[in-house]
Amino acid sequence: MEENKFIITNDDGTETECDILFTYEDPATSKNYIVYSDKTEDEEGNTNVFASIFDPEQEDPILYPIETDEEWAKIESILDELQQ
Repeated sequence: MEENKFIITNDDGTETECDILFTYEDPATSKNYIVYSDKTEDEEGNTNVFASIFDPEQEDPILYPIETDEEWAKIESILDELQQ
């Protein structure tokens, strides 16, 4: 992973460069989250933003899905704060 970018390789081998918007370690869960964009837009022109769980200690981290509504709420709260 570069400082603010990384490459996702899909199952079919397609590579997509993503920009890291922020990372966050939640002291309550001891999980690390990464919020990123692949620079695509939705139908309304909004930038698509994604979030995953990852291990920052790995050289090539694997992205895992966020599993709970509470985790999503925390990530959305941080995104809202950053947008203000």
